[in-house]
Amino acid sequence: LWHQQTFPALARNLKLDVVHTPSYRRLLWPRPCARVATIHDLAPFHVRGKYDWKRMLYGRVVVRQLAHRQEQILAVSENTARDLRQFFGVGPERVSVVWNGIDHTRFNPGDAESARRMASRRWNLDRPYFLYVSRLEHPGKNHVRLIEAFSRFKATTGSDALLALGGSDWHGAEAIHEAARLSAHAADIRFLGFVEDAVLPDLYRAALAFTYPSLFEGFGFPPVEAMACACPVLCSSRGSLAEVVGNAAEIVEPESVEGIASALARLWGDAGLRQRLITAGLPNAQRFRWDRCAEQTLELYARAAVSNGTR
Repeated sequence: LWHQQTFPALARNLKLDVVHTPSYRRLLWPRPCARVATIHDLAPFHVRGKYDWKRMLYGRVVVRQLAHRQEQILAVSENTARDLRQFFGVGPERVSVVWNGIDHTRFNPGDAESARRMASRRWNLDRPYFLYVSRLEHPGKNHVRLIEAFSRFKATTGSDALLALGGSDWHGAEAIHEAARLSAHAADIRFLGFVEDAVLPDLYRAALAFTYPSLFEGFGFPPVEAMACACPVLCSSRGSLAEVVGNAAEIVEPESVEGIASALARLWGDAGLRQRLITAGLPNAQRFRWDRCAEQTLELYARAAVSNGTR
């Protein structure tokens, strides 16, 4: 209500040229000035039960109407742009793809040995570990299948590897904790909790490999961050992920527990594969830069202002 009533009045009083709303839940219906919106994904159309029913209804029905009110929409991937055309019927003249970026001053190869010492000291990750960084969300982030795949991998290889799950509890987290508790290899599954920005790059650098089996993403920051930190990546093929990781990741079908387990075994046993992924990942990560994102976003502001008659 604040965004639909109070905020438009503020925009008029301040005589703003453009308002940029970076979340689809807060898109403006009133037109106090030109409106630019970022839509990251249309996950409610892809993942059953991702949110509670009210948020699913809002994302599928209300946002469709709000999207048609915006002068320009910034989609963070080609996949999201296609979804906007398919599910919302928004014309291509009002949708532009602007990739997100990462902070390359933070996410870079760094000192891997120092990172491993930090991971061992802080989280007791004293053996090679597969890492997944994501809020603990079920079913959307697919932790339960990853845990099942990790258990199969351990049973078939006898590996001493750990599975480290970084992230805070969210919708459905109890199912993830229960799956870990019931695993025959529960002692080798570590819940790290929320990981602060300051230590996240070292967590990537120290990992044997990064896993990202999500059922759907509109962009997917963590695989790109891991690549920039010289960490090999195993990644789902869903949503935008194939677009974002390109040929620089070991791609898996996220609903195949056996497929994920086999990929874990390949990464564990093949140092050459890990090195090839690192070598491909570093230049792939360089495609995603905030300065480029900012330049393209400013161009959209100008286009929106012209189409609204404010410039």
